[in-house]
Parts: sequence; structure tokens; C-alpha cells
Amino acid sequence: MRFQILTLGAFAAVAIAAAKPGLPKPDKDGRYTISAPGITAKFIPYAATLTNLFVKDKNGVERDVVLGYDNTTYYPVDPGHPVYNAIPGRYVNRIGNGTFTLDNVTYYLEKNDGDNTLHSGTNNWSYHFWNLTALTADSITFEYHDEAFAEGMPGRVDASVTYTLTENTWHISMTAESPNVRTPIMLTDHTYFNLDAFANPDTDLIWNHTFYLPYSHRNLEADSGALPTGNILEPEENSTDDFYSAPHQLGYASGNADWEDHCGSGCHGYNGQFLFDDDVPEGAVVAELSSEWTGIKAELRTNQAGLVVYTCNWSDGTAPLKSTQGLDGRPAVVNGDGCVALEAQDWVDGINHPEWDRLDKQIFGPGQKYNWESSWTFGTL
Repeated sequence: MRFQILTLGAFAAVAIAAAKPGLPKPDKDGRYTISAPGITAKFIPYAATLTNLFVKDKNGVERDVVLGYDNTTYYPVDPGHPVYNAIPGRYVNRIGNGTFTLDNVTYYLEKNDGDNTLHSGTNNWSYHFWNLTALTADSITFEYHDEAFAEGMPGRVDASVTYTLTENTWHISMTAESPNVRTPIMLTDHTYFNLDAFANPDTDLIWNHTFYLPYSHRNLEADSGALPTGNILEPEENSTDDFYSAPHQLGYASGNADWEDHCGSGCHGYNGQFLFDDDVPEGAVVAELSSEWTGIKAELRTNQAGLVVYTCNWSDGTAPLKSTQGLDGRPAVVNGDGCVALEAQDWVDGINHPEWDRLDKQIFGPGQKYNWESSWTFGTL
């Protein structure tokens, strides 16, 4: 996987050069901080990445509940490139067989995930520094200008993401436009959570977190490579993919026969997409993640049609924790099953499944604007 090496000085130079003149400079580590009552967030221009998210637990202790690195210069050089809390694009998740056809032209992309393309390949937006264009005490905006065929797709795309904090809530708003030709656009916020901040003395894994999808009665069937087959499933109550009938711990189905390889060959747990119902009330909480140990709960609202859930099967214990996380006496690393990535987005590989009727949500051209909105509200049980 391709990556570039930047020294601390080079990182600082790029971060400053990418900022609009007159804006405040980052701290000595290259981070920008915004805050509101009950919540503080830190960001870097590389991939428009959230590096830290602090909220209070049931005892009033401030917890950093997202994954990341203390050393901000490591984000660009991490060979694993897990897309920690970043914005990939221009088309996220998998594209089957690394190809798609648009307006009678077939495009061939880099296959960086077995036979498929993941997040548009290894030149996707999460491998690049974004421009900082606005910064206030509670809001920050980054922009990225993606040239035509940078990932093998036609047309220039101009994109922006604005992160805003209000009391106990993190808002994410993304827009994108292709001013010249029609092209695929599908984005997500790729945040990894551990609401215990890896400090729970009983476990550093994610299976004790409770998850609830009250408006998700369907999911996309996937093959051994986590690519949708085209089939739409309706899981029965208390089956492995049932998070709609009642809140369940993420590991509640670990004894089921289909737990192993459930998220692809060699993958246990989850790495697939749950679809939201067509009649979700406007502004409804479509997903809730909580931890009994910290008492922290996180509620998701979004205008997207589904949620990809990945329970970090492939984490291998080599990625370090931040100094704001962990427990003395335990290795400060992210073990397999130690986190959950929750990625609101449209239907995965919809550009290759016209029978789903998602093309108007995933193909954009001159005069059209792509709009992605989500918010996470934090509280206690």
C-alpha cells in the first residue's frame, strides 16, 4: 500500500501551507481544537481527520472515545492506513471487480482489496492533505479538490467537510460537486469508536458495547470479500444481524453458527451494511452505541440510507493507543475486536446494481450538489 514519509517539520509546513491566510495556526503537534459544552474535538488537515473526541462519562471523567495516534506525523506514513476518523472518497467502500460503467463508458480502477476497489483505491481522499478554509471556536472546515481521473474516475470534484460542535453533539456536514461531467460520488465519515477509551479493566474489546438500530430491518448480503451480492436480506429477530428488535451487545451473537466468517472469509463479527427503513421519521436517532462501564451513549442522526458496521476484526495489536486512553499495566495497543467503525453512507456498490435504484443518489454532474449530513449526540445512560 502506498504511503509517503513526512518529518515533523514537513508536516507542520504542509499543515500551515494548506490553511487559509489569517486563520489561527495549529498547536505544536499540528492539531486544531474546537469545543462546546460537554465536548471537545481535535483535527488535522491530513484526510480532514478527527484525532481526538473528548466527552464525559457517568462519573464526570473526560474520555477520548475515538481511535488515533498521539504522533500526528504517523497518520500519513502508517502502512496499514486504517482511515482513522477520516474522509475517504470520492466513492467509499467497495466497487465490485474494480470496475463500473457510466454513460456507456466502462472504467477500470485499482484493485486494492482483493478483486475489488476499496474507498476508490490507494490515491483516495484519505491519503491527502485537505485545505483548512474556516475555523472558529466551535467549527472547522476543510476543502479538497480532486482532479479528474486521480482515482480513475471522470471529472473534477470539489468537496468540503464542516465539523461543528454544539452542546454534547458533533455535527458533520459534507458537500461535493462535479462541475464538468457526471461521476460517482459517495462519501462517509470513517470514525472508529471505543466508548470505554480502552480503560475498562475487564476488557479492551468492543463486544460489551450495546448497539441498537431501531429503523434497520434489512441488510445487504455480502460475499467472502465483503462485497454485496445484490441480495437484500431481512434478518429474523435474535439472529446475528438483528439489532432492530431490541438493543443487543455487539458480541451477543458470538455463539451463533454463522458468527465465524460472518463478515467475510476469516472475519468474525461485522463488516457489512445495515439499511435504514424507508419511513424513518425526520431527525430520528437511527443508531445508538453505548457502554455500561463508562455509561456513555452515542446517538446517530443522518440523512444517509444505511450504516456500515465494522467491528475491527483485522486489527492485529500493532497499532498504538493514545496517551489519553488505555489502562496502566495492559499493553497500549488496539487488539482485534477492540473497536467499531460506524460509517453512514448510501448503498455499497450501488453504481453496479441499477436494480436497487440508487444511481440518482450516487451519480452527480453539472448543476447537482451532493449533500451528506450526520450528527453524534453524547450523553449517559
